Amino acid sequence: MQGLNKDNVEALIKAGFERHQNEELEDAENLYKEALKLDYNNAEAYNLMGVLKLQKSEPELAVDYILKAISIEPADYFYETLFQAYIRCGDYQGIISNEEVVKNLFPKNFELLFDLALAFKTEHRNKEALKYYEKALHINPMSYEGWSNVANIYSMDGRTSDAISAMEICYNLRPNDDDTAFFLSKDYFKAKQYEKGFPLFERRSSKKIAFISQNKTLPNKVREDNFWKGENIKNKNILVYYEAGYGDAIMYARYLPLLKKKCKKLIYMCHRELEPLYKINKHLGIDELIYSFIHDKELDVDVHASLLSLPYLLGLKGDDIFAYREGYIVPDMDMAEEYRQKYFDTEKIKIGIKWRGNTTFDKDRVIPVELFNQLTHVENTQFYSFQTFEGAEDIKKLDNVVDVGKDLIDFSQTAAALRNLDLVICNDTSLAHLAGAMKIPCWIMLPYDTDWRWGTDMNNCSWYESVKLFRQQSIGNWQSVFDRILEEMQP
Repeated sequence: MQGLNKDNVEALIKAGFERHQNEELEDAENLYKEALKLDYNNAEAYNLMGVLKLQKSEPELAVDYILKAISIEPADYFYETLFQAYIRCGDYQGIISNEEVVKNLFPKNFELLFDLALAFKTEHRNKEALKYYEKALHINPMSYEGWSNVANIYSMDGRTSDAISAMEICYNLRPNDDDTAFFLSKDYFKAKQYEKGFPLFERRSSKKIAFISQNKTLPNKVREDNFWKGENIKNKNILVYYEAGYGDAIMYARYLPLLKKKCKKLIYMCHRELEPLYKINKHLGIDELIYSFIHDKELDVDVHASLLSLPYLLGLKGDDIFAYREGYIVPDMDMAEEYRQKYFDTEKIKIGIKWRGNTTFDKDRVIPVELFNQLTHVENTQFYSFQTFEGAEDIKKLDNVVDVGKDLIDFSQTAAALRNLDLVICNDTSLAHLAGAMKIPCWIMLPYDTDWRWGTDMNNCSWYESVKLFRQQSIGNWQSVFDRILEEMQP
C-alpha cells in the first residue's frame, strides 16, 4: 500500500508539473494538493506549490509553502525559490535572516549569494552587500547584474574610480546596450572625465525620446539625416530642443551663447514655463524662441540638436565645460522690485527654501519639511517658501515662513523673486540651478547617493560659482546636513 501511495504521489506531481508547464495553473494546483493529501511530507510538492503561487502573484502564500518544503528538506533550489518569494514580498530581512544558512550550507551557490547581496543593498547595508557580490562574482565573473550592482554601490559610496572599473566591465559584457553606455557615462562625468563620457552619453534614452517628439512635431525639419554632428554651421540655422526637466534646461542654457557664435540663426524649443525667462535674457543668443506647436513650413531649419548634447557637439574640454559658472541668467528688474515691495521689504537676512521637486523619479531628494524649523528661528532671519505645486501644502508645518511659492507660475517670476534673496537653501531641484545661474548664494542639500553633476567634492560646485554643497553623511540622514547648515549660519 505504501509503495502504491508513493507511485500515486509521483504520478500526481508529474501530471501537475506538466499542467504547470502548460500554464494550466488551476489544474496544476489541484494535482499538487492531491499529492500532498497522500504525502503531507513531500518537499517537492510544497516547493512546486510555492513556485505556482509566485506565478499567481501570491508571494506571501508562496513563502508559506516553500518554508514547509525547507523544513522537510533544506535543498538549495528551495532556498532559491524562497528568496525570490521574499523579493516579491519586499521582505529583504527574510533573506538576510538566512545569511548563516547560505554561508554554511551553500557558500558556492551564485543565486543565493547574489540575492543575499541584493537584500543587503536594498537595506542600505552596502558593506555587507559588497562582500556577497564579491563572493558571487568569484563564482561567476561574467555576471552583468553582479558588476552592475557593485558599480552602483561604489558610485553611491563616492568610490568613483571603482564604480568606473565595474561599469567598464559591464560595458565590455554588453557593448551594444545603450543603458550600460549611459550609466558608464554618468560615472565618467562624476569623475570629471567628460571627454570619455560625452560619446557614451549620446546613447541616452532621453535624447531619443526628445528626437521622436520633435520629429513628430516637425517631420520635415527634424530628421535623422540632419542631426548636427559638430560640423561647421556658420551659414546654417539650427534648432535646439530641450529634453529632461527644468533643472537640466537651466543648467545647459549656458551653452546657447557659445552655439550662437557658430551658427547663422539659433532657434530654441523650450519648456513653456521657461519661455518668459529666456525672452528677458536676450544675451543667451536665441534668435527665435518657440514653446508650442508651429507648422514646420514656417520654420527655417538646416540642422538640429538636443540641448544636452551641446557641450559634446561644441567640442568643449577642461574648464570650458563649466562655461559661465559665474552666472548667465538675469531677472526682470521691474518685476523684482514689485516682489521686493510685496514680500521682501525687511532688513533681516532673507532666505528662500524649497524641499521637494519632481518625486516621480527620485524620492531620495525629498527633505522632511519639519526639519527646516530648526533654521527658521535663527536670529535676524526671515524665511520664504519657494515650494510650488506638489508639496506646497506642507508649508503649514513650518514656523515663521512667508509663502512666495503661491504666486509663482513661471520661471521669470521665480527669478524676479529670487533676486531679492540673500541666500537659497534647498534640495537638488530646478530652484538650485536657477539660483546658481543668477549667481545668488545657494546651499544645496544632497542625498547620500548624489547625481553625477555634483561630482565627489564635499562642498564646492563646478557648475555654479555661488553654490555650496551639503551632502548626507549616511543614507537618509538629513539631520547631519542641517547640523552643518546650522553651523554655517552662526555669526
